[in-house]
Amino acid sequence: MEKKLNDSYVYQVLSIVEEIPEGLVATYGQIASLIGDEKNSRLVGKVMSRAQYYGKYPCHRVVNHMGRTAPGWIEQRSLLEAEKVQFKANECVDLKKHQWKV
Repeated sequence: MEKKLNDSYVYQVLSIVEEIPEGLVATYGQIASLIGDEKNSRLVGKVMSRAQYYGKYPCHRVVNHMGRTAPGWIEQRSLLEAEKVQFKANECVDLKKHQWKV
């Protein structure tokens, strides 16, 4: 059965996102695991793309499993760099240094 995006799910995801400390990042899959839905990292990504409709959350601290920023969101990198998050030569966040350890 396909998981449906509803307000309850959105707020579960966003409650995790608001806990990510400044200067660290979490991955979509990491957030999915934290809410007990480890196979739905894409649904977490969908929540991130609509998060502005639910309030102000530090969504810039969420990246993909390789540390890549969201496509088309140019400001995400500068927001992370302002928090001293370092990027590798391949344009990905250095997850060894900056991934949130829960």
